[in-house]
Amino acid sequence: MRKSWSAPAMELEVEITRLGAQGDGVAERPDGPIFVPFTLPGERVRVAVDPESDHATLLDVLEQSAERVAPVCPHFGVCGGCALQHMEVRAYLRWKHDQVVAALRSRGLDAEVDEIRPVPLGSRRRASLTFGRGAKGPALGYNLSRSHELIGVEVCPVLFPRIVAALPKLRKALAPLVGEKREAKVSVTETDNGLDIVVEGVRSAPAALAAFVRQAPALGVARLTVGGESITTRAALEVDLSGVKVKLPPGTFLQASREAETVMTGLVREGVGAAKRVADLFAGLGTFTFALARSAAVDAFEADEAALTALAEAARRTPKLKPVRIFARDLFRSPLRPKALAAYDAIVFDPPRAGASAQAKELAASKVPKLVAVSCNPGTLARDLRILVDGGYRITRVVPVDQFLFSPHIEVVAYLVCSPRNRRST
Repeated sequence: MRKSWSAPAMELEVEITRLGAQGDGVAERPDGPIFVPFTLPGERVRVAVDPESDHATLLDVLEQSAERVAPVCPHFGVCGGCALQHMEVRAYLRWKHDQVVAALRSRGLDAEVDEIRPVPLGSRRRASLTFGRGAKGPALGYNLSRSHELIGVEVCPVLFPRIVAALPKLRKALAPLVGEKREAKVSVTETDNGLDIVVEGVRSAPAALAAFVRQAPALGVARLTVGGESITTRAALEVDLSGVKVKLPPGTFLQASREAETVMTGLVREGVGAAKRVADLFAGLGTFTFALARSAAVDAFEADEAALTALAEAARRTPKLKPVRIFARDLFRSPLRPKALAAYDAIVFDPPRAGASAQAKELAASKVPKLVAVSCNPGTLARDLRILVDGGYRITRVVPVDQFLFSPHIEVVAYLVCSPRNRRST
């Protein structure tokens, strides 16, 4: 049998010419670009290049960019959670803004893009962590950059302070739950009542669960979910959505930052204007539903039954809202058709990262006066906007929101208006 082998890494000096879409520096070479994390345009760096990959490891920065700054986290450059802490804030925000512009232009859309709306440090209320056992004992944290190796963290400037403060105690308390398993996925969400912990990939012994619950008050934990089974240690977990208290089902999607959510909610309300009947597509828990229902009747469409149940319950017990109706519907498989869409003055849609091309095609064939699109993926948003523009809509505003601090990801809110005179005949 032929023995497999890998060629050794080569050390090179290269110049970084630009940043790629994932925030890595790009060095151009005759045989193609190589991507170097934690570098900036204009820098000359020494790297180790794997001949079988287009990614390199940074060894040394020989000539620094004037835009390089000291990172705010001691784990930066090792932890795989952040990509851009080393970039001066104005340059960082400009790069994110330009990513949105580039995504739109890639689809032939030349819309003007507002300045990016930033969020502060310590504002992220959700963390997806890994618990693992290594040579140094139990660790709770993130994987190393481009690696399955785990780095334990007890400092994270991006996360909400209450989550950070709990990490050391959580690491110790989770160990008996995980048992002999090598690792488990741990989601931590900060809610109005305390921390919500979801552990996946393990089945815990009853004694271990009971021990964790006894520690829950000291940990600030309000609910623990292991293997799909939940134990609530305080009152039902709730989040505040535009002044409405909504129960949070385990594992249900929640915007990553309250501050970003507030900005986006304001933009959505502004985008629908004086509309009196609105459809909220991919409504989730009602992030936008309840803000809209202060002045308009809202129909909320969502496939996640647990989220929709929580939304409906909150709507029933909240006074002074306009009528809210809920509809369980998979908009990927069964998008709303133009005939149904005609009932609305405005449509809001906030799909997952994959976008909403099927629904966009139906919207493009409709005559709904106003659309507000919300997306965490500028690429799929641009694709969907192209469909709408080709159908006769006009983009009037695009606003990026830096919800995912120091990552290459960007939230975007876009407004469109129907232009019947420009609509193609069908």
